[in-house]
Amino acid sequence: MMDETSPATATTTPADAPEESLIDQAKDALNEAGETISEAFGDVVDAAKKNPIAAAAIAAGAAAAVAGAAFGVSKLLDKDDAAD
Repeated sequence: MMDETSPATATTTPADAPEESLIDQAKDALNEAGETISEAFGDVVDAAKKNPIAAAAIAAGAAAAVAGAAFGVSKLLDKDDAAD
């Protein structure tokens, strides 16, 4: 893996340049996304600390939604198995 501070090697050809550029752009985008997620997670933790009851209610609602979706999918899969 090449770090951003090292110079390009002599084996780099003009045909490789667009690929390297896309890879660098993807790395930059991933780094920015990671920083944004870290900041958002910190904000969520702070909000949960300030409002623990609301955070617990939201978590319970999310868990219920996931459980309901899983139950619905299992029923659909059971219906498909019965039809076969």
